[in-house]
Amino acid sequence: MADRSVIIIGAGLAGLATGCFAQLNGYRSHIFEHHTQPGGVAAAWRRGEYLIDGGIHFVMGHQPGTKMHDLCRQLGIVPANRFVDLETYGRFVDQASGLSLTVTRDLDRLAADLKSHFPEDAQFADELVAGARAMQGLDMSEVGLGKPPELAGILDQIKDLWAMRRFLRFFTGKYSQPVADYAREARDARLRAFLGYLFMPEVPVYFVLMLLALLADGELGLIEGGSLEFVRAIEQRYRQLGGQVVYRATVEEILVETSGQRDRAVGVRLADGSEHRAGAVVSAADGYSTIFKMLGGRYVDDKIRGRYETWPLFKPLLMISYGVARPFPDDPPFVTLALEHPFSIGAQPVEGFFLRIFNYSSRFAPPGKTVVQAELETEWDYWNDLQREARDRYDAEKERVATEVLQRLERHYPGIASHVEVTDVSTPYTTWRYTLNHKGAWDGWLLTSEAMRAPVERILPGLDDFYMAGQWVMPGGGVPPCLYSGRHAIQLLCRRDGKTFTTGQA
Repeated sequence: MADRSVIIIGAGLAGLATGCFAQLNGYRSHIFEHHTQPGGVAAAWRRGEYLIDGGIHFVMGHQPGTKMHDLCRQLGIVPANRFVDLETYGRFVDQASGLSLTVTRDLDRLAADLKSHFPEDAQFADELVAGARAMQGLDMSEVGLGKPPELAGILDQIKDLWAMRRFLRFFTGKYSQPVADYAREARDARLRAFLGYLFMPEVPVYFVLMLLALLADGELGLIEGGSLEFVRAIEQRYRQLGGQVVYRATVEEILVETSGQRDRAVGVRLADGSEHRAGAVVSAADGYSTIFKMLGGRYVDDKIRGRYETWPLFKPLLMISYGVARPFPDDPPFVTLALEHPFSIGAQPVEGFFLRIFNYSSRFAPPGKTVVQAELETEWDYWNDLQREARDRYDAEKERVATEVLQRLERHYPGIASHVEVTDVSTPYTTWRYTLNHKGAWDGWLLTSEAMRAPVERILPGLDDFYMAGQWVMPGGGVPPCLYSGRHAIQLLCRRDGKTFTTGQA
């Protein structure tokens, strides 16, 4: 009988989900995690009396009755976690003109507000709302995610197409182009900026339509206890199922042996030199590190190499969190500021940034206080080179940028600087230090039309008993895809062993 043990690299969302489904299907699993706590990029940490959450912004499809909610139950996420329904997606503020535009669940209000502010671009309001309405009322949380590409057949493809039949027309033409290209037709520059800030200017328009539909349906949920509590629930479920996880255990090499004409993964070697063996290995760690470092780049083809050489990554983030001794009761949880007075980080101009206002739960700060976090897209090389060459300059630059951001916030929130009690700065190097993610990318491949259409295999050519999970096999990343990818890895393992896969629910 095949060895029913499996080693999992990484205790992020995908690794923990892999472990849970391994245990549910009769495998003995062991997770090795580089960091001191679970979560990967779904991270949160304490700074005095403030909880700084640098991870999950919201969860899509969290309501009972969806496939995502079923998955959350299988993994112990619910009922351990409570969600706060996202009523207001966010507010866009253009400081130069004074424009303030709030996006709520009310699509009629969105259309009216857009036409009021941008009467010459009324067609954009009609197109956005029509697209969102076409996607309303559908459970899209498992479309394309039920099985890994290696197991999905023609019937699965027909099922997915049928589920998407009402909005397939939005997957072609103008709606399949990046938001930035779509927005170029707008006459008002402020509308072009607003459209880009709805998510990211590089994503296809239909993804923004889907977000608006989920918002209108009440299917975007904030995590009341934050990212780490969300992750801890999966870790607890994994341990209850008999799984084992070791922290401060960095995997440096995936051990491979040759049997006949085939190579097979047989275990891992850690940074401390210890070796651990198993019947299969699943890497839910950084894809580049897995393929080109732990496996030495021996198991790639032109398609895989091309992805890592040409596909764009999510730009790394600089996150500046302020613990502020005042409440922000009237602000939505997300605010985007287009700055009247930009500044620079290295050679990169900063013309605006995204704010998270953690005012929807008492778990992030004491009564009367709030965490306000600014997220800025930045450059990996700038911060990585800076910390390597001159640590004092690296620290000074973090302090300078935190001061620049606070000065811009002062205009929007007069007096905020005098109420700041804690300042925490996380750079792309910080992300890499704790996750080893390639170039500090917080969510892997950028969610482009090309990446979304491409099925990324969970196995590598020429290597048996090895599988991948996580954001590097799920372009665009996100909570549901990463959790599903863990299930995919064990579905493939069950196929190898001729077992019927189970989710543990009747």
